[in-house]
Amino acid sequence: MTEGRPPAAGSAPLWERDAEIATVAQALDALCADQASAGSLLVLRGDAGLGKTALLTETRRIAERRGCVVWSARGAETLRSVPFHVVRQLLQPALLSLMPEEAREYLGDWYDIAGPALGIADPQEGSADPQYVCDGLVAAVRRLARREWPLVLLLDDAHWADQETLRWLAAFAERLDDVSVLLVVARRPGDVSGESARLLDTVAAAGRPVTTLSALTPDATAGLTRATLGRHADDAFCREVWAVTGGNPYDTVELLAKVQDSELQPTEAQAGELRALNRAARGGGLVDRLKGLGLEATRFAWAAAILGTGITVDMVARLATMNDDLARSCAELLCTARILTEPDPASGTEHEAGELEFVHPLIATAVYNSIPPGVCTAMHGVAAQIITELGRGAAEAARHLLKVHPDDDEELVEQLREAAREHLAVGAPDAARRCLERALQEPPRPEVHAHVLYELGCATLLTNPAVTIDHLQSALGMPGLDGHDRVDAVVRLSQALLHNDQLEEAVRTVEAEAARHTAGPVRMRLQAFQFMWEGIHGETVAPARSRRLAELASSCTGRDNAERALLILRGFDAMTHGESADEVLELCDRALVNGRLAPGLGWTDPEWGMELLMMLGSAYAYADRLDRAESLFAEARRVYTGAGWRGGHLSLANAFLGLAYRRQGRLRDAESTLREGLLLAERVGRRLPLYWSSTCGLVDTLLARGRVDEAWSVAEQYGFAPPYPSTIVLPDIRSVRGRLLLAVGRTEEGINELEAAEKTAASRGGHNPVLAPWSIDLAKALAGQDPARAAQLAADARQQAERFGTDTAIGEALRCAAALETGQRAVQLAARAVTYLEASPCQYEHAAARVEYGIAARSIAELSRGLDLARACGAEGLVAQAREVLETGRGLR
Repeated sequence: MTEGRPPAAGSAPLWERDAEIATVAQALDALCADQASAGSLLVLRGDAGLGKTALLTETRRIAERRGCVVWSARGAETLRSVPFHVVRQLLQPALLSLMPEEAREYLGDWYDIAGPALGIADPQEGSADPQYVCDGLVAAVRRLARREWPLVLLLDDAHWADQETLRWLAAFAERLDDVSVLLVVARRPGDVSGESARLLDTVAAAGRPVTTLSALTPDATAGLTRATLGRHADDAFCREVWAVTGGNPYDTVELLAKVQDSELQPTEAQAGELRALNRAARGGGLVDRLKGLGLEATRFAWAAAILGTGITVDMVARLATMNDDLARSCAELLCTARILTEPDPASGTEHEAGELEFVHPLIATAVYNSIPPGVCTAMHGVAAQIITELGRGAAEAARHLLKVHPDDDEELVEQLREAAREHLAVGAPDAARRCLERALQEPPRPEVHAHVLYELGCATLLTNPAVTIDHLQSALGMPGLDGHDRVDAVVRLSQALLHNDQLEEAVRTVEAEAARHTAGPVRMRLQAFQFMWEGIHGETVAPARSRRLAELASSCTGRDNAERALLILRGFDAMTHGESADEVLELCDRALVNGRLAPGLGWTDPEWGMELLMMLGSAYAYADRLDRAESLFAEARRVYTGAGWRGGHLSLANAFLGLAYRRQGRLRDAESTLREGLLLAERVGRRLPLYWSSTCGLVDTLLARGRVDEAWSVAEQYGFAPPYPSTIVLPDIRSVRGRLLLAVGRTEEGINELEAAEKTAASRGGHNPVLAPWSIDLAKALAGQDPARAAQLAADARQQAERFGTDTAIGEALRCAAALETGQRAVQLAARAVTYLEASPCQYEHAAARVEYGIAARSIAELSRGLDLARACGAEGLVAQAREVLETGRGLR
């Protein structure tokens, strides 16, 4: 037995738990041995009553005896809709014990992000990114763990934790390697589904093998029975106790208490009474026992179950509409009957003076389920009113409002809308969604209905584009949504369609709305979005569309943001089709104000969205103005990080900054930035357009570095293969995939991929040979089997490069031409390529041209210069190629 035989029935759940407590002790030994040790996670799983809470209490006792700091929290079945409820229990007491200045110092930049979710800081305006809030909570615990080492975190009834807490728990559990903390999580099997189940599975996978608790054996049940009732309890009676309870420790303790209350003798002759006594301990029997305590006590218990947490005599008296003396009398009666109890001081959880809790969650559930439906609904309504009168805010009242029956209540609709805004402000869009969905059931007044749908669509935009589409389409189909809200809803709908890979419908949506408006800023804004979505279509863009855009932009001077948007779109379109780079740059520069983004056109400004600015930066990147591209994308990453946007926005900012680094030849920086973008993209969801940007950029960068096997591994791991998204991907997805296939020796597949890129370019009415270098790669691949076609492709690429006019484009075309030639002609072309690429900002291409020229000209000096450039870029493949030729040395001069 553990630390001696449990001396009393209260220790019953620790019978036959030697192995489990030994595991806890081992984990505590590791924690206390070294502050630099990795953290660890224990998951205890077992049905109700098997002693999970008792094991956590024992863990606390052992940990505190060893000098550990212990924080604990517990999920509750009726509080699962309250966002961050459990993580607040866990962290809030420690943070509130600090002075505000201390808390801000410890949390640093995360204070404004995690503070509102933890209830220690006021939220900022607008909606907080839930992923960034989750990251902030992880960072908060990591920083506090360093301050409080050795720290033990106990989380009971995790199956009833709110989803926001579970999201944090899963993220924290996966990052325990570099933070010295012991995390112990107790949960039931089942009792959860959907996203919560997935998150709990993630938690379980991050720790040691899950410890599954078993019921007591007949021998342990007999020992517990005799420890409670006396050694004279005979064998037959003890066997019947085990048979009736199934060895469940909680049921056994409760049954034995009933035996003591009834003064039943523990003999075989009396064993037949045990089943009746057991029925009175839980479920319907418990309800009957509660009714036997009287109407007032029953009403008190119902009110306590409605509250769920913060159960005080004062609060229950208000909710149950009884005076204080009667309420205190009922509380004493329920405590005597082992239905309610005072919180255990050993639990470590902060409680108000006089606070009560249910003896066991099973009792709380049984009492709550016994409340007549009409009474339950009414009491939730009263509870919401009390919370509102106490000034605790709409969000806290919302869990009760969600339970109230729909009754055409205008005030309730407004309360739920306010609660949704509060939830969004702290990064809980799922909670906001529940409030707004409930508001729709009321239902709202006709003039408000569309606005609630619109708000619901906005609430789900970060988490579920498909749901957003349904809500916004419904809102736009109803009267009441007019003016700016209607236009904003159309734009948001088109963005949701885009991110749900429904690009053609996104185009039709803004096109139809634009037709409803006369000429002016609103119509121009909608037309700009139409051209934007058409411009990022990955397969076909009609040449007529480019002509219309050119005509519309020709009269724009950049006097307002609608005109600036059209200038950016025209510049991007001209860049993708390989028109004059000088014209591209002139259009993009006109869209700026003194070289900077205009007010209202920033990265977080909601009116235009990030896609427009990504197009601006891309136009600069492929027109050889990489300084401007890097500046724009670095600003995007800085702004999104500062604003707490850790989802798709920051992922794309990293992907495009990685693109700028790759174009500059800063391959190491490109790789690390793209990997960060890909990690963020995985959180949002695979196969979405933003996911392809990071994956494609990373594969392209690894190929440039010469790490072909790793590039192939990334492609396999992240599904970098057809079918492709309908949106354009930068760098060009088919060109990169084709080059990858050629690099791994799958030549025929590579050629097929590059020829598919050729067809796409033809359907779009032309291409930029730097943006989509399929023609150059295809020419090199066909040089041996079809030299005539290869020569024609190289000539076409050179013509297109000269039309575009950048040093990079012309230099790359000359590199291709040199690769197809031999002798002095190859040397001359390679030398010309070096001349152009030396003036280009693309240092990797310059390094490659130097190495190729050095090999063609057999020049030690040129090879050495190319080797130095390749090293600076991090192009390991080029370095190896140049070193091999230099070390061989034959024929060099």
